[in-house]
Amino acid sequence: MNSRQRHTGTWTHILLGCGAVLWLAGCSTTKRLASDEVLYTGVKKITINTDSSGRIAPGIESAVKDPLSVKPNNPLYSPYVRTPFPIGLWAYNHLYTPKTKGFRHWLYNRLAKNPVLISKVQPELRTKLVADILGNYGYFGSEAQYTLLPRKNPKKAKLSYDIHVGKPWFYDSIAYPRLTGPLGAAFDTLQASSLIRPGAQYNMDTLSAERQRISNILRNAGYYFFRPDYIDYQADTTQRPERVQLRMQVKPTVPEVALRPYTTGSLTVQLQNIRPGIQDTLRLQDYRLIYQKKLKIRPKVLSKAITLDSGKLFTVADQNKTLTNLNKLGVFRSVNLSVTPPDSLHGRDTLDVEIAAAFDYPLEAELEMNVTSKSNSLLGPGLSLRINNNNLFRGGEVLSLRLNGSYEWQTGNRNSGGTKASLLNSYEFGLNASLEFPKLIFPGFFSRVTAYPSRSRIQLGADLLNRPKFFKLISFSTSLSYDWQSSPNSYHSVSILKLTYNRLLHTSAEFDSTLNENPAIALSFRNQFIPAMSYTYTFDKSYPRNRLYWQSSFTSAGNLLYGIMELCGQKGPKKIFNNQFAQFIKATSEVRFYQRIGESASWLAYRFMIGAAHPYANSQVIPYSEQFYIGGANSIRAFTIRSLGPGSYRPPADNKNGYLDQTGTFKLEANVEFRFKMIGKLNGALFVDAGNIWLLKKDKDRPGAELTWRGLGREIALGTGFGLRYDISYLVIRADLGIGIHAPYDTGKHGYYNIPSFKDGLGFHLAIGYPF
Repeated sequence: MNSRQRHTGTWTHILLGCGAVLWLAGCSTTKRLASDEVLYTGVKKITINTDSSGRIAPGIESAVKDPLSVKPNNPLYSPYVRTPFPIGLWAYNHLYTPKTKGFRHWLYNRLAKNPVLISKVQPELRTKLVADILGNYGYFGSEAQYTLLPRKNPKKAKLSYDIHVGKPWFYDSIAYPRLTGPLGAAFDTLQASSLIRPGAQYNMDTLSAERQRISNILRNAGYYFFRPDYIDYQADTTQRPERVQLRMQVKPTVPEVALRPYTTGSLTVQLQNIRPGIQDTLRLQDYRLIYQKKLKIRPKVLSKAITLDSGKLFTVADQNKTLTNLNKLGVFRSVNLSVTPPDSLHGRDTLDVEIAAAFDYPLEAELEMNVTSKSNSLLGPGLSLRINNNNLFRGGEVLSLRLNGSYEWQTGNRNSGGTKASLLNSYEFGLNASLEFPKLIFPGFFSRVTAYPSRSRIQLGADLLNRPKFFKLISFSTSLSYDWQSSPNSYHSVSILKLTYNRLLHTSAEFDSTLNENPAIALSFRNQFIPAMSYTYTFDKSYPRNRLYWQSSFTSAGNLLYGIMELCGQKGPKKIFNNQFAQFIKATSEVRFYQRIGESASWLAYRFMIGAAHPYANSQVIPYSEQFYIGGANSIRAFTIRSLGPGSYRPPADNKNGYLDQTGTFKLEANVEFRFKMIGKLNGALFVDAGNIWLLKKDKDRPGAELTWRGLGREIALGTGFGLRYDISYLVIRADLGIGIHAPYDTGKHGYYNIPSFKDGLGFHLAIGYPF
């Protein structure tokens, strides 16, 4: 085929494609609608007018607009803007077939979407709902109206809403119930901390929250059978304009059992083994234990977990804490707690408690075959075998043995470091053992059961990493760490001892040559111990439309050991087993913020991270494994891993091992990603990435690598791009195409856009999971 024929074929395909698009654009989206049906095409506008000078609160405005913001077919920015290609409606109107088999039937079921009709939207009902919502927030007398706006095609119409918000009403006076006895005294003490105060705006949500608050407090004061719906409100709006006189009352139909406080009666714990055994009973100080021999948990462990005490006030807080503590032990597959039913009380003031717990299998084996994607852009298959003993010492202790192996290759931009990708292929084997306790244990001091999940862990492991043609490295590690949660959103992790020993088992002549040319890199790869202590704090909180994640960590290595040796009179470089140990400090902080856009399934995700590390005293450089690098599938996606920095430094083009130089002691990175739904489980993303790494100390072998304020802006790499994500619930397969905008080094091209050619700036990454 000659070039003219190839060009003719190309133009033929283009014309056919344009023709198909034009044909689809001309297809009717109302062909199958009945004569009395009108297609809903969204909302033109929602206008809110208020009697008062100020605007209503954003939360109230959102509550008002929510029932009116019905999604039309193929929404782009719901409910106002639609995409220009309503594929679902085209399929519904033009691919329908009465047949139940065949390609057309299959295609119809895959693509067709039922039309959203005005009759299904029911705007008249929604306007009444808006008036009720405003009334719940204290805007009595509010009204809402809608207008039907037909399009050029009379079978299509938009809606427009006009909302008139009445004047706000406020509490004039608030009266609490007047009761006698202990319950009356309990209500009297609740008024000082009430959520509703005179002068505040009337709000049904606040009234419901107050009922729930009172019920929670009473149930934790022994009134176990009291419920929020036993409290009622009477509102008088006739005495003063825009003022509400509110009276709270306890319903006269409340059952007698809800009006009395109760103490804990007898406690019975019944344990069930996986295999039935001979039943026995053990009478302990606080409870009666019924179990099947052999007893698989220490009675002392149960006593600490059960916070209910016979003869003391029965509280829901103690009930819930008991259930939480028993589940946290990790030895039961189910735990149920029941109390004396109301019809069995007969005037008694005690509640008998029965706890039934069924043991889970103590031994657990798990074999995993997976595809892993790491933050360093390494992608490949992995195999992992894990064996757990979930109740080693009959107290919920977990002994875990894990054998893993993987082979990995790197994804990225071959024109900006990707030629090294094939050289970075590696395989790894590891054997790790850990012993985990379901509480905080401080040897020689005390053990503590916390309100939230906590654990103490001892770890011992060995990992072998092989980079063919370069080096083979073995790493031994041991650690003692504590993880706990101090609040619903705050997590802490402390490693009071983590000792790592890295040893190069084999190096190639080519690798040795690189180390000889760069003494700093050679020092970072030397055989050495890394005795470290670290602390990590994580804050993770989800809001109705947003999520905030913040994690900061601090690591100190070698300082305690160095100090002890100095006190003992040892001068000069300090060694352990004839190997010099590392001494440095390192800190990192990362903030992520996720923001939902409108009422759609689209999100904006932001990330900012900063990190710094500094060696001193016993070390001249940071160990290579602790240095920062940048680029790759989870970083700046227009550049491959370790193809940027430090600073404006770039290794010589003829140095195949130059990627070893591209690590630093200071890191700065920022990312923004717009995530949106496409078709079915396929989602899309547009992103912008920026950042770089630097050295905090000057290195004559890497000019331009030191962090300075002068020229900092031009040393920040910038890339953009787009990606696809296929979400199958438990796994997200991700493909990103990064497009380079600015490289921090001299590319030979002037101007801010200094990528030599568009092709040179492309970086493709295949990964598992979201980048952040």
